[in-house]
Amino acid sequence: MKVALAQLNPTVGDIDGNAARILESVDQAQTADAELVVFPELVVMGYPPKDLLLREDLIRRNVEAVERVAAACTKTTAVVGYVRPDPTGSGTGNFNAAAVCHQGRIIASYAKRLLPTYDVFDESRYFNPGASVTTFDLPTGDATTRIGLTICEDLWNDRQFETKEVYDVDPIAQTVDAGADLIVNLSASPYRAGVQRHREDLFASQARDHHTPLVYVNQVGGNDDLIFDGTSILLDAEGYVRARANAFEQDMLVVDLDDLDGARVEPYPEAIEGIRGALVLGIRDYLAKCGFSGVVIGLSGGIDSALTAALAVEAVGAQHVHGVAMPSRYSSDHSVEDARRLAENLGVDFRIIEIESVHQAFEEALVPILSQCVGDDSGIAEENIQARIRGNILMALSNKSGSLLITTGNKSELAVGYCTLYGDMCGGLAVLSDVPKTVVYQLARHINESEGRELIPQRTIDKPPSAELRPDQKDQDSLPPYEMLDAILERHVERELAVDAIVEEGFDRATVERVADLVHRAEYKRKQAPIGLKVTSRAFGTGRRMPIAARYR
Repeated sequence: MKVALAQLNPTVGDIDGNAARILESVDQAQTADAELVVFPELVVMGYPPKDLLLREDLIRRNVEAVERVAAACTKTTAVVGYVRPDPTGSGTGNFNAAAVCHQGRIIASYAKRLLPTYDVFDESRYFNPGASVTTFDLPTGDATTRIGLTICEDLWNDRQFETKEVYDVDPIAQTVDAGADLIVNLSASPYRAGVQRHREDLFASQARDHHTPLVYVNQVGGNDDLIFDGTSILLDAEGYVRARANAFEQDMLVVDLDDLDGARVEPYPEAIEGIRGALVLGIRDYLAKCGFSGVVIGLSGGIDSALTAALAVEAVGAQHVHGVAMPSRYSSDHSVEDARRLAENLGVDFRIIEIESVHQAFEEALVPILSQCVGDDSGIAEENIQARIRGNILMALSNKSGSLLITTGNKSELAVGYCTLYGDMCGGLAVLSDVPKTVVYQLARHINESEGRELIPQRTIDKPPSAELRPDQKDQDSLPPYEMLDAILERHVERELAVDAIVEEGFDRATVERVADLVHRAEYKRKQAPIGLKVTSRAFGTGRRMPIAARYR
């Protein structure tokens, strides 16, 4: 028996385009003499469709698309993820479903039973849970194989929560009890650093415990803030990986279950390379799916803008990346030199726009007024004038050229509010907003090493980071060392540890309290920040919903 794992990159809401990709994959599977081809979760609609699921016309069109796919399945049986209306009309009115397309018609359908409602998931808002197991018998030569259908969370069950029991049913156990010879899982599982091996270990335990082989087909591609890595796999009944598709790209993996030794097993990218691949894919798909032809980036000569530019070039090509340096009276000579050298190394369009005259005009208009105000006398209001001038210039270039302005701030800065609203936060996509500063440095070094040459200038990597909004300014004048800051933020933001718990791990109480206070106070900024690409377990995005007007400290 041959099984084809069709790892596709759907666009949310593009039902006709997604259906065309599915039909092309069905044709490829039939040409390869595969008896079965499996697609990702909700592949017809794209994941996550969010409130598009409230549109009855889109639900109807997605059903019609599945019927067209079924009509094309003359030799190969296809399992396709789609939205199935609940005929009872109760609850949300829809199921997250898988259709079995066989010999021109839909012969069975399965409704996802475990609906995740945590982190970035909100499936109970849109779907009713399924109530039963679905298996079907597939003739394979002289034999018949009973296929058991599951969708994404069904496979994770309570195992991802360790000792915490969340669900009161185990769809995998019930599917095996129903006689399944092969478990098929349609998935749309987002990437985060380290998730691939964790996922594989969890799935291997399921296959091993139930002594049943498992086919897992994951979506690939970027949809808004979420990035899907693909890496679809086939595990044997002992839990060993016998086939694995590519990471971060569309793939069709055809596996002969009677000759697993000949199957293709693509390697997982190393940890830092995985983050790089995810960010590149996230940039590329966000631009392509939103209709942008290029990007505009403010190049300060610092590490964050340099890394962002390098990733953008890898994503869309140097000819589509436009870098702009905007020096002020506080900019060091090496900042402009490093920005120019970066642009030359990357081969991108580069221009310098002096902002001194504009800065002086703002000061002449505002400083007399600001001097009369009673309030913060730290000079931050005056410093931020420069950042907002730069934001205006970059947005004007973006508007005029039709290129997307991408921001360069990292997760460490965004966490503590070390960024300027309507200044360096201007833009449509925050590439590094879920990348801690320490990882920014790791990525920069990794890119230079993997390319075998200095793309990002070494001086940019070596020099102390600075916003350059006042004389001799350094980030560490206002913040703890980034190694310490990131360690505290990982515990406080990603693991939700309280101050006392972090202090017990050996951190200075005053520093932890200050960082926690900065995180709380910066929430209003993050609510106004551009969408950011998620690469950690807890990003400042759809999965983190904190109040602004609150007193929980």
